[in-house]
Amino acid sequence: MTTKSKIEPGTVIDGFVIGEQVHSGGMATLWSVTHPGISAPLLMKIPRVSEGEDPAAIVSFEMEMMILPRLSGPHVPQCFGTGDFARQAYVVLERIPGQTLYKRLGDLPLPYEEARVLVGKIADALADLHRQNVVHHDMKPSSVMFRESGEVVLIDYGLSHHNHLPDLMQEEFRVPYGTAPYMAPERLSGVRDDPRSDLFSLGVLLYFFTTGERPFGEGETMRAVRRRLWRDPYPPRKLKADYPPWLQEIVLRCLEIEPAWRYPTAGQLAFELGHPDQVRLTGRSERLARDPFTTVLRRRFNPGVTLQQPKADVAAQLASSPIVAVAIDLAEEAEVLHEALRVAAAQVLATLPSARLACLNVLKLNRLTVDRTLDQEGRNKHVESMVALQHWAQPLKLDESRLTVHVLEAFDPANAILEFARTNHVDHIVLGARQNSLARSLLGSVSAEIAGQAPCTVTVVRPPRRAEQDS
Repeated sequence: MTTKSKIEPGTVIDGFVIGEQVHSGGMATLWSVTHPGISAPLLMKIPRVSEGEDPAAIVSFEMEMMILPRLSGPHVPQCFGTGDFARQAYVVLERIPGQTLYKRLGDLPLPYEEARVLVGKIADALADLHRQNVVHHDMKPSSVMFRESGEVVLIDYGLSHHNHLPDLMQEEFRVPYGTAPYMAPERLSGVRDDPRSDLFSLGVLLYFFTTGERPFGEGETMRAVRRRLWRDPYPPRKLKADYPPWLQEIVLRCLEIEPAWRYPTAGQLAFELGHPDQVRLTGRSERLARDPFTTVLRRRFNPGVTLQQPKADVAAQLASSPIVAVAIDLAEEAEVLHEALRVAAAQVLATLPSARLACLNVLKLNRLTVDRTLDQEGRNKHVESMVALQHWAQPLKLDESRLTVHVLEAFDPANAILEFARTNHVDHIVLGARQNSLARSLLGSVSAEIAGQAPCTVTVVRPPRRAEQDS
C-alpha cells in the first residue's frame, strides 16, 4: 500500500492502478483506474484534503463513502471499493460512458415532449433512490447521466441523507449545503429527511429545461435562497404563451413552497409525466401571474408549520403514498365481484390518504380476426370502457387528483397488467378471480399469472361462492 502523499499515474492503492486524471473539481479529483480482478471501466474519486480545503468537502466525502456501497440497481453507479481517511480516502465507481445532462444547457429550452420524457426518467430514478432510503439533496443537470440503454443514473451523493446512517452534514454544519438555484426552501429550516425536497429540485430542472430560465434566477447567496420561503416563481405560461396547461400544473405543483402541497412521491410524479392526458388541472394550470403581495407578506411573517416539521423518515413517507392499481373485468356480468373489488380498494385506501388509484381494464385483442373499434350498438369500445371505469370508482369518492382510468388493448391481459405495473412502479395490484372452471384449471388464470410474476404486492379478491357464475 502506498502512502497518501501523492497520487500520480502508476500509483497502486489497494490493488487499483491509477491511470490518467479525468477531472479536477473543487472538492475531489477523478482518476481512471484498473484492477486485475475487475473488467469494467472504473473511476476513482479522491477528496482534496490539503491545507485550506473546506471541511465540508471532507464530511461530504465521508457521507458518499458510507452511502454508495449500500446502493444498487441501474439508476446508481456501481461501487467497487472505498478507502478510509487513515490511509487513503477514495471511492471506486463504474465509469459510465457519456456526459451529464449539463451538456444540454446549450439546447434549452427543449421541446415539451422531449422534456416530459426526460424528466419522467429522472423521476423514475429518484423513486428508486428514495425506496433505498436516500434523499439526494443535490439534484441538478450535472448530477444526471444516462446509460446506453437510456436509463438515468444519479451521481454525486456527498450531500445526501440516508435514513439508516448518521447524517454528518446535519450534525456538523448549520448552513445547508447544495446548489442554490435548485435548493428546496425547507432545507433552510434544517429539514433533510423529506424526499419531497428532491421533487422541488426536479421541478426547478423541469421549469428550466422547458422555459430556458431558472424559476428563481441565478442567485447563489443565502439571501436569494431564503426568498423562496415566501416568493413563488413566475408561472411558465407568463414566459411562453404556448406552454401546455398540464405541464404548468406539474411544474408549479413541484415548486410549491410547502412540501405537503407537492407530489407525495417521485413515483407519483413519474406517473403524471407518463400520463399527461390524465393530469387533473387546477388553478395552477391557468396562472399567468405570481401570488399577490398580500400572500407573500403572510408567508414571510407567518411561515407554515410544515417547513419546520421534519418527516419521520423516508420509508414512512413512501409507504403512505403508494400507487394502487385495480384491474376490473368490465366484459363480465359480475357486479358482485365489482363490489368486492370496491370494498378491497376502499380498505387499502382508507389508511393511505396520499395513495393514487389507477383503475385498469384490458380490451382483449383477437389474434386471428380484425378487431372492431365499435361495439354492436356503434359505440366506441375504448371510450365506453373509460366511462365504465369512472362509474365503478365513483362510490369511492376519491379526489380527482388521486384517480386515473386506463384502458389497455392487448392480446394477453395478464401481460398487459404486469407491464403497466412495471412501467408505472405500481406498489399494489388488486384484481378479481372467479370461481374455478374446467377451462381455468387447464389453462391457468389471469389472477394466478399476475400473482406469480408481479413486482409488487397483489391482492386477489373472490366474491362469495354462491354469487359467482362460472364461464
